[in-house]
Amino acid sequence: MKHLTRGTAFAPAVALLVALTAGCGAGGDTGDDAREKAGEPAATATSVALPAPRSAPEPADTVAAPARSGEVRVEQGPFTDRVRLTGLKLTGEPAVTGHLTITTDVSHVLALEVRAAYYDDAGRLLGTGTFEYQEEGAEGGHAHADAAHGGSEAGGAGIDLTVPAKKLTGTPAAAVLSVPVLVNE
Repeated sequence: MKHLTRGTAFAPAVALLVALTAGCGAGGDTGDDAREKAGEPAATATSVALPAPRSAPEPADTVAAPARSGEVRVEQGPFTDRVRLTGLKLTGEPAVTGHLTITTDVSHVLALEVRAAYYDDAGRLLGTGTFEYQEEGAEGGHAHADAAHGGSEAGGAGIDLTVPAKKLTGTPAAAVLSVPVLVNE
């Protein structure tokens, strides 16, 4: 019997295919189930690496157009179309004060960051400051939403804000505000 019949030659391949298919069925233990029963951790799904969040750009070293004394400008950015900043004023402390209202929706604001870059009368950068707001009960960080920051919600009536200058190298004549963080529910 030197020659195998065609049916005999394919029998091992068909048997292997049936065994593989039966092993993948829903009726038996999966490899993860067997590992868990043996006290070993189950295999985990491969996660997709997401790009790291971009940080806000550094303020410009100089203001392109000369700023008027006491002027507060709003730099266009990814969130400035979602907020209204009113009553902006450069105080002598120095700080920028004003009022922020969310204009696009009425959901709770979980986190908000407003940055100010302070410039001298020649348009040179002197330093920066940051205002941070976080809704009470939001995960992570410290809750800053209290009476000192104008209430518990940035939506609706809005919030009053103060962006104090830090480590200035001179007396500011103008400021530029940006909104690098805005997280809604």
